[in-house]
Amino acid sequence: MATAISLSFSLDPQSFHHHFHHNKTNFNSHKVSIFTPKYTYPFDISSRSHTSNLIIPLSTSQPSSSSSVQTPLQTGRFLTNQELEKLESLGKYRYFQELESGSLWIRVMREEEMDVTVWLLAESFAESMLMPKGYVKFLAYLVKQYMIERRTMMPHAATLLGFYKENGEDKDLQLAGTVEVCFDKRGANANPPTPTPPKNSPYICNMTVDKLLRRRGIGWHLLKASEELISQMSSPREVYLHCRMIDTAPLNMYKRAGYTIVGTDNILILLTLQRRKHLMCKVLPESESPFEVDECTSSVDT
Repeated sequence: MATAISLSFSLDPQSFHHHFHHNKTNFNSHKVSIFTPKYTYPFDISSRSHTSNLIIPLSTSQPSSSSSVQTPLQTGRFLTNQELEKLESLGKYRYFQELESGSLWIRVMREEEMDVTVWLLAESFAESMLMPKGYVKFLAYLVKQYMIERRTMMPHAATLLGFYKENGEDKDLQLAGTVEVCFDKRGANANPPTPTPPKNSPYICNMTVDKLLRRRGIGWHLLKASEELISQMSSPREVYLHCRMIDTAPLNMYKRAGYTIVGTDNILILLTLQRRKHLMCKVLPESESPFEVDECTSSVDT
């Protein structure tokens, strides 16, 4: 049974302007073009007034490893050889799960899928903060600046997307949810929420499931895919995440997954118009990772 996941945005709304006021991007001027090897689906984000699902042909949901090499993930900066290996591993990562009501595919977000991911996050963030729908476009602009910045952190951090296909021959593959994963100190957010997690430990944040697709197990498997990818990409075993105290369903899900509360916001945080949050931690089982050397202190951009 799926649990509705509330968004735990890793930048507080009050700090957005401080970080992004120099960026002049006009969000409404962009068209969303969802790239797949054979199909392109353009639609205008600015015309959306409610949640609508991204539809992608099922046959393109699992590209071969050769296609991922031909169209590698882009970071916009120079990478070391080890970072390039990690980036290639991110591009090849796939998680598949049969659910009671359908099938779920999870992989790393591609650059051309950023706009629809932004809109999903903005709508979920507005919902969790009880904001009027009129604020969604403004939130989408801020979230996009954040995601552009975070994308340059790959392969030290990554955004995963979940694609869901309901049972039935005539059903389409839909964008169902997203989650952000940080693997090490170089991918850590400069201003994480409180209580502050250790910067050198993996961190899971910004998880949300499409409102129309909740309670199907999608949130649970976004969490499991994040843990699986962390096991492959990171040496530290202690994984951290935040959960608002009022979000009882996600809190119960995290506890069921093995996370324990290691810190809680002081009640004075309410004076900043924020909800109190728990910091939760789970120690993943030991496993052999192809990237055992922590390059946080050894690698430099070239």
